[in-house]
Amino acid sequence: MANSVPILLPLGFHDWLPAMQALTLALLTFAQEDVPTVSAALLAAAGNLTWKAGFLGCFLGIWMGDALLYGVARGVGRPLLERAWTKRFFDPLAVARSEQWFSQNGTWLLVSSRFIPGTRLPTYLAAGFLRLPFGRFLLVTGSAVAFWTIAIFALAHIFGSDLLNWLHRFNHSGWAILLMIAVLVILIRFMGRVFQRNFWQRLHGRLGRWTRWEFWPPWLFYAPVALNYAWLALRYRSGTLPTAANPGIFSGGFVGESKIATLAELTARCPAFTADAFLLKSAPPVERVQLLAELRARHNIDFPFILKPDIGQRGVGVKLIRTPEQAAAYLQELSAPVILQRYAPGPFEIGIFYYRFPSQAKGRIFAITEKLFPVIIGDGEHTIEELIWRDPRARFMAGKYLARLSGRRSEVLPAGAQIKLVEAGNHAQGSIFRDGWHLWSPELEQRIDAISQNIHGFYFGRYDLRYASAEDLRAGRNFQIIELNGASSEATSIYDARNSLWRAYRTLFQQWHLAFAIGAENRRLGAPPVRLGLLWKAWRETARLEATYPLAD
Repeated sequence: MANSVPILLPLGFHDWLPAMQALTLALLTFAQEDVPTVSAALLAAAGNLTWKAGFLGCFLGIWMGDALLYGVARGVGRPLLERAWTKRFFDPLAVARSEQWFSQNGTWLLVSSRFIPGTRLPTYLAAGFLRLPFGRFLLVTGSAVAFWTIAIFALAHIFGSDLLNWLHRFNHSGWAILLMIAVLVILIRFMGRVFQRNFWQRLHGRLGRWTRWEFWPPWLFYAPVALNYAWLALRYRSGTLPTAANPGIFSGGFVGESKIATLAELTARCPAFTADAFLLKSAPPVERVQLLAELRARHNIDFPFILKPDIGQRGVGVKLIRTPEQAAAYLQELSAPVILQRYAPGPFEIGIFYYRFPSQAKGRIFAITEKLFPVIIGDGEHTIEELIWRDPRARFMAGKYLARLSGRRSEVLPAGAQIKLVEAGNHAQGSIFRDGWHLWSPELEQRIDAISQNIHGFYFGRYDLRYASAEDLRAGRNFQIIELNGASSEATSIYDARNSLWRAYRTLFQQWHLAFAIGAENRRLGAPPVRLGLLWKAWRETARLEATYPLAD
C-alpha cells in the first residue's frame, strides 16, 4: 500500500477557520434563519464546530439582516412616501399618528415578532418606515436575537435533530396562532366600540358611503368615464385634445392653470360681476403678511375675506379668514402663491357650466348646480362630533368635517346654536349639490354668454358664483363670480343625490364629448393641444403644491 501523502494547509489556516465558519453561517442566515442556526447548534453539540463561532455567526447574521430591513424601509421607503405625488394617497396626519403609536408600542412589537412566525418582516419594515430610533431598534432586536439564538443552541443540545422538525411545524402552525391572536384582538376592539356612543351611526356612515354613488372613491366612480375618454381620444386622434377647448387658458384649464389670470381678466372686463382678487406671490411669511395688509388697505377689503392657492383643484386650501391671526397662520403654513379675494356674502352659491363652439355666435348653459352648505344644530346635550355622526348625511363626510373642527369635537353645542360645516362650495370638501336648472332663464344665459365672450380664448368651463336672490339671478344681475374653471371642470349637478347613476354618467359623457368637439374645432383654427409631457409636468407640480396646502374650510 502506497504511503499516504500529507495534505499541506496554508500557514495560519486553522487560526482563520472559526472566523470563516462564522462568516459562512452569517451569510446563510440572510436566506433562512432557522436551518443554519439549528445546524450550527447541532455541529457545536457534536464537537465539529466551536460554540463561539456558531453562536457569533448566527447571531450577527440574523441581527445584521434585521438592521438591513430597517435600513431599506427608512432609507428608501420613507423618502418615497414624502414625495409630493405619494402624499395624495397617504394622509400625513395618519402617518404622524402611526409614528407616535409605534414609538410607544414598538419595543414589545419587535420582541414579540421574534417569536411569532410571519411577523418579523412587516414589523421591521414598519419600524424603519415609521422612523423608530435606530439605536433603540438595534438594542431591542439584538437582545431578542441573542436570547433566541442561545435558546436554539440549548434546545439543540438537549433534543438533537428533532428540533429542526419541531421548528418547521411551529413556523407553519404559527400562522394559525397569529391569526387567532389577530381575530381575538379585533373582537375585543369591536366589542369595545359597540358600547361606545354613536357606534352604529359610525358604522352606518362608513358602510353607507358604498351604497351612495356620490361618495364612491374616484377610482371606482370614474372608471366608465375614463373608458369613454379613451374612446373619444381614439375617435379624435388626440388624448390631450380637451386642452385646446380654451386656447386662452394654460392647458385649457385642464391642470396647472393660474386662477388669478382668469380672475384678473374677468375683473378688468366685467368688474360688476366679479369678486375682487389679488395675488400674493411667494415670499417669506413676514413680507407676505405686510403685503396682505397693504392690499387690504389699498382696496378696502375688510374681514372676512378669502385666501386660496393660485394653483389647485377641488377647493383644496380655500380658507375664510376672520382674524389677523388666522391670516398670519395661513401664510406661515403655505409658501406657494396665494390669492386674496373679497368675500362675496351671497348667501347662495351656484355653479354654471357654459360652452360655445368657436363657429357659433352664441353660447349656452349646459348645467346649473345649487350648492348647499350643511349645518348642524345644537341640542345642549351632544358634542359636535356626536351631532355630526347622528346627522343622516353629514355622517358620510364625517372624516372631512371632524378634521376641519378638530379643536371643537368634544364641545357641547348649546340648544339652537348652528355650525356651518363647510365654507368652500365644493363637493369634495363636503358641500351638498343639487340640480339647479330651475334657476335657468334666457336673461341669465345671455348674461353668462356676454361675460364669456369677453374672455379671450374661453369656450368651455364652469363659473362658480354667489348671489343674493333667485329673482336677481334669473334677471342676470347682482351676482359675483368667485372662480372660473376650465377643461377639467365638471357639470357638478350630477352629484344631486336624487340623480340616478346612469343619468350622471350620461351627463359626463356629453360633457366630455363637447370638450373634444370644441377642442377639435379650435385645432382646425390653429390652436394645438398641449403636449402630453407638459401636461404630465403640470400635473406633478400641482400635486406637489397641493400636498403642502392646509385643510380647506
